[in-house]
Amino acid sequence: MATKKLRRAGLSQELCDRLSRHQIITCRDFLCLSLLELMKVTGQSYWNVQKLLCKVSLACAPKMQTAYEMKMKRAINPSSAFLSTTLDGLDKALHGGVACGSLTEVTGPSGCGKTQFCLMMSVLATLPISMGGLDGAVIYIDTESAFGAERLVEIAEHRFPNYFGTEEKLFSMTRSIHLYRELTCDSVLKRIETLEEEIIAKKVKLVIIDSVASVVRKEFDMKLQGNLMERSNFLAREASLLKYLAEEFSIPVILTNQITTRLSNGLDIQADQVSPADDLSLSEGASGSKEREPGYVTAALGNTWSHSVNTRLILQYHDLHTRQVLVAKSPIAPFSAFFYTIENSGLVLQDGKDHPDASWEGSSPVLQAIRVRTNILKDGFPSSTAQTLELAQPI
Repeated sequence: MATKKLRRAGLSQELCDRLSRHQIITCRDFLCLSLLELMKVTGQSYWNVQKLLCKVSLACAPKMQTAYEMKMKRAINPSSAFLSTTLDGLDKALHGGVACGSLTEVTGPSGCGKTQFCLMMSVLATLPISMGGLDGAVIYIDTESAFGAERLVEIAEHRFPNYFGTEEKLFSMTRSIHLYRELTCDSVLKRIETLEEEIIAKKVKLVIIDSVASVVRKEFDMKLQGNLMERSNFLAREASLLKYLAEEFSIPVILTNQITTRLSNGLDIQADQVSPADDLSLSEGASGSKEREPGYVTAALGNTWSHSVNTRLILQYHDLHTRQVLVAKSPIAPFSAFFYTIENSGLVLQDGKDHPDASWEGSSPVLQAIRVRTNILKDGFPSSTAQTLELAQPI
């Protein structure tokens, strides 16, 4: 809440302009100054500065609300609570879909459909409220250059052929999705810091970052001393800003993450290795030294990030054609799993009756295996198989 811009705290435009010339832009910048410093930069008296301090403090302080007020608000306006995924079983488990006002992480091995899910949710957010959408714009931060406008249009045309039957509707939808390609940690953080005014101006209803792990992986080599702390600080700052945006504007924020694989003898598994090992999941050895837990797949960003996200969905391989989405962490949903395929219309859930091993409810997500596709030569030809590994990072 301290990152709220001063112009949204009820101060006059003239005063905000004067403060901005001194690089005082957010409530935090203002509240970190002493009374004498504020009197100097504002040109106002001691008592007026006291009033300004009280006004800014109230503007950025979290507002108390009762559980009854929250319940009634969501009952009156269901679109303010969730963005439907249109995957009926998943929506039912999540009590409506991706929660507004919180961070939802989608993680899994390469090729499982994380970006496809993000593209599909982008289309859904632009739909009218009467169709289960949020009737707003989308900010899509792409750190892997994986965004495809053609694929976005294809999903829209096949998932909602009646609605997107005209060029005008497609044009309006694509104009509502604002893409930023940010390829460094610094540029991602700066982009997030500028989103507040953009969310207001463009009536943004969904923020997506695909992916969070990509830039972290490239810039923080865990073999170098000090990088672990720098990475933790970066992730904490990023999570704090995103949580503020989600809660302040009551919008969903969707983030993709990656996994890594490692054998007990320290050798990498020949699988889809798309991110660094989780250096925050180290354990104390008998001698007091840090030792890596053997034989695990880990989410890439460690416990600092794990505790920041509100909901985690894991996408994994089941067989050559079918994948699974697991509800691995949620404040309102039990641990559960659903089978899906990736088609022209995006992700499509499959009938679980055809898969007798689909009953996951009640299992511990900490012990849940993640299936990672590997390519193995069989009779001289490559064949795609699913390899099962364990999720090490506590959820």
